[in-house]
Formats: sequence, C-alpha cells, structure tokens
Amino acid sequence: MRFISESSQERIPCYRVLDDDGQPLANNFVQVSEDVAVRMYNNMVTLQIMDTIFYEVQRQGRISFYATTIGEEAINIASAAALTMDDVIFPQYREPGPLLWRGFTLQEIANQCFSNKYDNGKGRQMPIHYGSNKHNYFTVASTVATQIPHAVGAAYSIKMDKKDACSITYFGDGGSSEGDFHAALNFAAVMEAPVIFLCRNNGWAISTPTSDQFRSDGVVVKGQAYGVCSIRVDGNDALAIYSAVQAAREMAINEERPVLIEALTYRVGHHSTSDDSTKYRPTNEIEWWRLARDPVARFRKWIERNGWWNDMAESELRNSLRQELLHSIQVAENLEKPPIADIFNDVYDVPPSSLREQEQWVKDTVKNHPLDYPENISA
Repeated sequence: MRFISESSQERIPCYRVLDDDGQPLANNFVQVSEDVAVRMYNNMVTLQIMDTIFYEVQRQGRISFYATTIGEEAINIASAAALTMDDVIFPQYREPGPLLWRGFTLQEIANQCFSNKYDNGKGRQMPIHYGSNKHNYFTVASTVATQIPHAVGAAYSIKMDKKDACSITYFGDGGSSEGDFHAALNFAAVMEAPVIFLCRNNGWAISTPTSDQFRSDGVVVKGQAYGVCSIRVDGNDALAIYSAVQAAREMAINEERPVLIEALTYRVGHHSTSDDSTKYRPTNEIEWWRLARDPVARFRKWIERNGWWNDMAESELRNSLRQELLHSIQVAENLEKPPIADIFNDVYDVPPSSLREQEQWVKDTVKNHPLDYPENISA
C-alpha cells in the first residue's frame, strides 16, 4: 500500500530568459526581431501611460471605474505578440494589452471607458470591459473564470473546422479557485481542444493571498493533474512569455492539445479603483516589486543593449503617447452617450410589451429629472 504524497519535494522550476537587469540567462528562447521588440516595448509603455492617466480620470469622477495592469505589462503584450489574428482571445479584465497589439486604438479605449455612442458595447458595460469582433477579442466579463470554459468550447469549434488557430484565455490565481477552471481543464484535456490557459499568478485574488487559496505548488501542477501539458514562466520576463506562448500555440494547434501556462508576477496596482491594497499588504513589498521587478524596465534594458532604443526615443514615445491619450479622452468625454433605446434592444426580435413599458419609464425619468443624468444623453 502506497499513498501519493500531497506534493513533490521540489517546486516546479520557472522558465526565465532575462535576469532582473535585462541580461540574457541563456539562448533557449525564440528570437525576436528589432521591429517586433520595439513594438512590444511601445505597447508596454502605452499600458503604463494608460493606467496612470485613466486612474487619475477615475479619481476625478469622470469615469466610474478602472483597473490597472501595473506589473503585468509583459504578460499582456508578449503573449499577444506570440499569437496571430486568427487566434481567439477570452480575457479576464486585466488584459487590454492584446487589444492594443491587434490595433484597437486609444480612442476606442477611451470611447469604451466613457460609454459614448462609439463604444462597441453601446454603453452597457462598466469601463475597461472591452470587446471587439474585429480583433477576435471576446467582451470582458467581471464574473470570475466564466471565460475559461468558453475558451475551451471555442477551441473545440476551431478544431472541428480544421482551422490553423487556437483560443487563449487569461485569468488570475483567484480564477483557478473557481469550479469553471477545473471543469474547463478537464473538458479541454478529454476533448483535446487547442486552447492555451494563461494564468496570471500575481499573488492576490483581490485581498486573498495565494497562501489562503491553495496548498499546491501554485497553479501549474493542477494542469498535470488533469492531463494538461503545463509550464511555469517568469511573468515579468517579456522574452520568456513570448517564447512560452509561441511554443504553446504550436503544441495546441499541431498536436491538438491544451496547454497551461502559469505566469508568476505581482499585481503592483490596487485590484481596482474600488480597492486599497495597502490595507492588506505592506507598502514596502509593493514598492520593491514596482522598482526592482518592473517588466517594462527589464525589457527596455535588453533592447537598449541591442542598440534598438535610447533616451531620446523614450522621451519622444512617452510625450507623444501622453498627448494622444489626453486628446482621445477629451474627444470621448464630449461625445453623446448611446441612446436609451440601446439598453433594451439586441435581445428580442420583437420586444415584449413589458420591456417597452420599462423603456418608456426610463425615458420619462430622464426627461423629468434632467439634473440627475448627463447632458449628452439621448432620450
């Protein structure tokens, strides 16, 4: 009689390419051209500037909500760079980076956050709940982990259609504690679906640390338990993420199998604008990760050593991005809101009378209480 131990004596190793100073540790990574590397860096900086400005915009009361990607820029951009436009993305709510990489503009970002008439979601979603059919990016949903089984279903459909593509879904360590995660991994393994599960293990599910979520060696071992090929990667290392996702994509498509990637990182920002993370974790810990383990600074050092970047390019990029974003926000904020009718359409072919009555009640309420609603709302 022999019982399997609850855990192995040694932790699963973490794949890294660059050390904290941006120096290559080895040559076992997918080579990146100058054009791709510089574009990756530009997008990572764009995320930083977006987060700084939109966070302040929310604090000024101009939008209702925002969540940053601070500390997780490499996961956002490097993973997107390793995919193709045919690959379908099922995000959580901390992945605007793949949209930026695929061509979603800062104006479109601002339109969504301000819920104006050009918002793809017609103003029905909270800020940062982006979505774009054009970019193969399913709309963000706040409900934790519901996107994971959706990605498996999409992957199985891709497989049946014999497309040269896969699906990818992003989620946090907290998402791995949900039943949807376990059902999805088992479903994907049994059906041999070409899907990439990318877990951003940033240490915190809002205020719950990973030590209070599971006793296992992180998330990567859970893939093995379900028969899913898995790897642990340094989530603050853009080259490691790029190499791992590209390899996972090739495995998923060519071998028709799911792959789990656990990207170890740290959520430097608050969970959202509704959270104050200093209430449950020390500020010196946050500052250490922000300064010593910044993925953007690490990647910059690498491209600078290659002669692909310098201080002048850095200054020009940040200034131009800041001006572009401020202009986009000004435009988005002053555009009309979607018509009230958009709250009620797109569900029924012929709306029932009860829904029409509700629509008329809302219109009457806006008309009778104009001071309680934005001036640029169309009744």
